[in-house]
Amino acid sequence: MGWSRNIRVAAAVAVAALGLAACGGGDQPAAQSKGGAPIVVASFNFTDSQILAEIYAGALEAKGYPVTRKLNLGSRELIYPSLKKGELQFVPEYQGAAIATGFGKDAVKDAAGEHAQLAQLFKPEGVGLLNYSPAEDKDVYVVKADLAKAKGLTKISDLKKLDKVVMAGGPECETRLPCFKGFTDVYKLTNATFKTVQEIGPRVQQLDSGGATVIPVDSVSPVAGDPKYVVLQDDLGIEPTENVVPAVSQKVLDERGADFANVVNAVSAKLNTDNLRELNSRVDADGDPAADVAKDWLQQQGLA
Repeated sequence: MGWSRNIRVAAAVAVAALGLAACGGGDQPAAQSKGGAPIVVASFNFTDSQILAEIYAGALEAKGYPVTRKLNLGSRELIYPSLKKGELQFVPEYQGAAIATGFGKDAVKDAAGEHAQLAQLFKPEGVGLLNYSPAEDKDVYVVKADLAKAKGLTKISDLKKLDKVVMAGGPECETRLPCFKGFTDVYKLTNATFKTVQEIGPRVQQLDSGGATVIPVDSVSPVAGDPKYVVLQDDLGIEPTENVVPAVSQKVLDERGADFANVVNAVSAKLNTDNLRELNSRVDADGDPAADVAKDWLQQQGLA
């Protein structure tokens, strides 16, 4: 119960893992102002998680809260046991993935419902949630813009108009309901076949060359915002919402009070998928450090 069958496999790894200071390349000395132990802010090992952790950490520091960063740590299997123990205290999460991967449950299909569901799952483990953000990092499905225009493709169900649909995606996509299996079992696309292409770059090449009709990409990927492509509406809702939400030790929430929550909620309110995509591009495409990108955004938003 609680931390899910998905976590048990990695329990031995997690027990040994803290020493998390040795894993993360992100430790920085804490500022001292409002007193108390530093709040340990962690991230998963992908770009926008690191950016989000830097944003929330920077906003807290700007208001005088002491913070220690533990960034680029790895997956939920590593992070969740440490969050439960209080060794990590603040993780920017993604609601649908946290429910499905972190707890092995089926997520409801709307952001408010997911927030309530995830809060109940976290509660016995001493972890609370603050407000969720409009920003999402979820799988979306893209086709070439010229094909979309020629065939009138605006939503996934429109793919029935085509004689043949080839999806190129990672190997796990073929058997997941929020991916190719959803195309066949929910959308009933009898014209669809699957091609395994692990990396996003080769997937885009397949799309551009006509080797694939549709590919899954992250909503924060620059591909999703490129006018060469069209993101198809998930009109039958195979993808859960993946709104960013701060998961925070309940002890920290109780000790730090309303001011702390207000600082964090102000950040969440100003984040959206488009600006998260832009921040990701600055790190992945331009090579800017996540800390610098986060600092710039906070200053632009008047939060630092």
